[in-house]
Amino acid sequence: MHKRRLGQTDLFVSQICLGSMTWGQQNTEADGHDTAELYPIPPKAETQGRTETIIGNWMKEKRNRDQVIVASKVVGRTANTWFRGDRSSKLVRADIFDAIDKSLARLNTDYIDLYQIHWPERDVPWGANPNRIGTLPRRSDAAGVPEGETPIAETLAVFDELVKAGKIRHFGLSNENSWGVMRFIAEADKGLGPRVASLQNAYNFVNRTFEVNLAEVCEREQVSLLAYSPLAQGYLTGKYDHGARPQGSRSQLFNRGQRYETPNAAEVQLEYNRLARTFGMEPALFANAYVSNRPLVTSNIIGATTISQLEMALSSADVVWTEDMQKAVDAIHQRVGNPCP
Repeated sequence: MHKRRLGQTDLFVSQICLGSMTWGQQNTEADGHDTAELYPIPPKAETQGRTETIIGNWMKEKRNRDQVIVASKVVGRTANTWFRGDRSSKLVRADIFDAIDKSLARLNTDYIDLYQIHWPERDVPWGANPNRIGTLPRRSDAAGVPEGETPIAETLAVFDELVKAGKIRHFGLSNENSWGVMRFIAEADKGLGPRVASLQNAYNFVNRTFEVNLAEVCEREQVSLLAYSPLAQGYLTGKYDHGARPQGSRSQLFNRGQRYETPNAAEVQLEYNRLARTFGMEPALFANAYVSNRPLVTSNIIGATTISQLEMALSSADVVWTEDMQKAVDAIHQRVGNPCP
């Protein structure tokens, strides 16, 4: 499998990364990992952190820590109290150190290769790159920071401590927008902390909002896109077509598919799934191949709850993505845009 440089670092990551947010809920422990202190999904106190524990146990048993690249995340601002012991959490020093130390313990490791902010602390829409904005962000005070918001420079300085302490190798963002990425880069250029190596945002047929502004930011600033949700939480596999909700599927189990159940989304997803079959591919393979082969993507974060799903997703790296495929996808996108930002 092809390997690509992560940002400006000396780290090379595989074209496909195995995401793990179903582990510990849809997948048991018996069943390059990306995890988070939040996982598994859906988030709840009794399962929080279980995914990291599973990965940590696996690495301990296999004694292969030096052979894998592990990425994890610290939550952004949240009112959920189970992360920090009966209190809310922000991107301040005490909370970030609490998060990293717990993650290292669960992962049975002394360091994390890529440690990311799961979502901004700022008051911005989830996913950080919507089609449109409702309530405008709060006005900044004289220092440029809205009341109650942790300054980006302050947060970045904490990650500088983590790097110098050897707890993490590289720093990344997730669910971030163009302003946020550039602000972190600007503070790093002042010498206040590590430079952003990567951005983990959603990217798929029904959400190409990354291309609007972030693509140029990441290309010019050498920030790698780690694309999550290539199958739009399963809606680009065909299994939910015509309103189907198969037993045991994520949507049937948890009712958390609202991001991909927006007006007109079902019709658009069906159109992409039908297009896949005109090229002789199952929709899941076609959708993964699109993300795996896009030049703006450094690594495609796949998800799998079965071995057959894993094998299919990995095989997407071998698909030759043609100009005809791209033209057909772009023709649909021209008409429908991004129904699921």
